[in-house]
Amino acid sequence: MLTVIAFILILGPLVFVHELGHFFAAKKMGIRVEEFGFGFPPRLFGVKRGETIYSINLIPLGGFVKIFGEDGEEKNSTHSFAAKKAWQRAIVLLAGVTMNIILAILLLSMGYMIGLPQTIDDAQNINGAIVQITQIAAGSPAESAGIKAGDIVLGANASGNQLSDVKKVVDFQGFVDRNKGKEISVWLKRGQSQFQINIVPRSNPPQGEGAMGVGLARVAKIAFPWYQAIYEGVKTVFVLIWVIISSLAYIIWKFFSSGGAAGGVVGPVGVYMITGQAAQMGFVYLLQLAAFLSINLAIVNALPFPALDGGRVLFLIIEKIKGSPVSESVEKAVHAAGFVFLILLMVVITLKDIARLF
Repeated sequence: MLTVIAFILILGPLVFVHELGHFFAAKKMGIRVEEFGFGFPPRLFGVKRGETIYSINLIPLGGFVKIFGEDGEEKNSTHSFAAKKAWQRAIVLLAGVTMNIILAILLLSMGYMIGLPQTIDDAQNINGAIVQITQIAAGSPAESAGIKAGDIVLGANASGNQLSDVKKVVDFQGFVDRNKGKEISVWLKRGQSQFQINIVPRSNPPQGEGAMGVGLARVAKIAFPWYQAIYEGVKTVFVLIWVIISSLAYIIWKFFSSGGAAGGVVGPVGVYMITGQAAQMGFVYLLQLAAFLSINLAIVNALPFPALDGGRVLFLIIEKIKGSPVSESVEKAVHAAGFVFLILLMVVITLKDIARLF
């Protein structure tokens, strides 16, 4: 239930804020907004204020905005989207992307004021530092033992040799190395639960993997004054934009070079599972996840692909280059084909997400 609530509380506002951007931009440009809805239909109830119906809908996963003339009709009306200049339409189309970037900055700035978990090295003397598992290698002893990314290492024991109150990565790594091939007990914390697992570290692990098959990081929550928190929030967002774009470029390159998509791509089911893990780890982790997903939503929507906001902007660029709009029938057909492709891609990714669970 916690995962369901967290999933709705994260995904819903991200989509809602995106649509809110389109709504405000359309109003600013003098375009009629026929309906602005919270959630997705069927409609529960709605109130008309001026020219716009404000509705509450049954499915609480975001929202939608219905803009007059968005499909190219009513070009003679001054209140139609289709009648506006190309730059005005581009602003409306990209307003959702902009709002998601602004939301990510706000979330991370708030997080830095509260204190966000950050990776630190063993030499730094910071109170409250923990050693956290960041990655699990496929087929490793850690995977077999049920260890998960995000688990916190509290201590370990092997044949009477005990390691207590683990605060540095090097201490735990040294303990594991000294006990390769032997069964050790490791105390872990996951969410609010503490538990013990028994595991045998490998004497000869595969190249690039440790004896247990885990990635480790020393983590501490670091807070900043509000003015520095805002700076850190802005800086982190632009770093993440670069990282996500680079990763996306790699995925596309891998797809066309080897015919396979990178294994790290996840769909709604994958996001749902990640949200559940973040919810167990605490509020600040959910805050980080929400900011990361907001940036992802912005970048994906800005891609020049049919059916996405960036794809529609691409048609505006073509319109400016050729001096006249692309045929409505052609544009609609291209966007429809793009939409079908995205749905099929989402189905494939979702099936892969489900397969990972079993």
